[in-house]
Amino acid sequence: MPTSTLVLYVFALLALGAAVWLSWRFWQERQYRRRPYVAPAFLDWEHQAPNADAVPLHRVAVLGDPGAVATDGTDAILNLLERWEQETGPAGTIIILGDNIYPTGLPAVEHPGRAAAEARFKTLLAALAQFKGQVVLLSGNHDWNKGRPDGWEYLKRQEAFVHEQLPTAHYLPEGGLPGPVSLQLAEGVLLIVLNTQWWVQTGPRPAADAKEPFRQLQQLLEENQHQRVLVAGHHPLYSNALHGGKFTAKQHVFPLTTVNKRAYVPLPLIGSLLPLYRKVVGAAEDMAHPRYRKMRRRLLRVLQQFPGVIYAAGHDHNLQYFQKNGGHYLVSGAGSKTAFVQKGGSATFVHENKGFFSLDFYPNGETWLRTLEPAPTSGLADASEVFRLRLQPTHAAAPAVVPLVVAGRRVA
Repeated sequence: MPTSTLVLYVFALLALGAAVWLSWRFWQERQYRRRPYVAPAFLDWEHQAPNADAVPLHRVAVLGDPGAVATDGTDAILNLLERWEQETGPAGTIIILGDNIYPTGLPAVEHPGRAAAEARFKTLLAALAQFKGQVVLLSGNHDWNKGRPDGWEYLKRQEAFVHEQLPTAHYLPEGGLPGPVSLQLAEGVLLIVLNTQWWVQTGPRPAADAKEPFRQLQQLLEENQHQRVLVAGHHPLYSNALHGGKFTAKQHVFPLTTVNKRAYVPLPLIGSLLPLYRKVVGAAEDMAHPRYRKMRRRLLRVLQQFPGVIYAAGHDHNLQYFQKNGGHYLVSGAGSKTAFVQKGGSATFVHENKGFFSLDFYPNGETWLRTLEPAPTSGLADASEVFRLRLQPTHAAAPAVVPLVVAGRRVA
């Protein structure tokens, strides 16, 4: 058989194999996409609940990537958040996990996209202004102009805008520094904030030692082992979605849809190179990218020494929860967009749907994770609780320590 004919046969077999695999993947995805996935060991979650008479000591809503909210009052997530605010009252904190304005943060006043960006951000800030508790905002890669070299200017502009429009809110860490920043939320409940974008940002950024924040985080966690600790950053440490290297069958055939959902340019076989690249090498916003990978490895090395710590992030546009090495890892990036998330693996819960997580801290040391989504068939403010779980281990309530620490140093 001529070599050319053999090559054609091999190519045809590869193409056939790829077509069968993609068809099987597509069929599989159709069975679970946009449906809540709960790991088999937790399927009885509906029968588990906190004591009906217990009142939370403090509640925390962690909501990421709200940068594309509707500005006409019909946004289901903002209406759901406002209901949560009313139920919570002053004994609560809302943490906005970054990507506060799509697509590229807050441009300069003369920029043609400024009016639209400002309208979206004002709508979000107006919803937060009604809350009687604390508000904390982080920054994400989109707030840094998608990580471009002028991103620090975008970040400082957004931070100044928040201080002007909502002066009671905390924009942390200040000035684009990496952190950590520590904020006492309630008796025995501590929040630590990191600016994870600092480690993956290109171009100018505040001067800092790349390793020192992890040493300061280690010290903070050692000093506060008597407390329940929530660490917040924009970038997830575990993910079954795009930034974790997971792609749909459609994205293998139409790879440009990962950049623009309408870019249906068929590139079979060749199209699989983009998912492979992002899984192995990674764009700057992907876990596989060297800067992200190094930051993630250093952060996990610290967190895994302290069982029970909760780490909350956004970035991927879905809801995910992982139990790993005694820690709890949340992805709550479904504040205004949704995107594919793969079920199974090491995930306890995933859902491709808009919503956010609520962490309810009780005086007896229990912490309950609740997954809140707009009810699919009810009014805009109605909530659907699609998963909840008591997080382990429990802690005894402890006295408050310092109300605010910046980069490991007491300032108030």
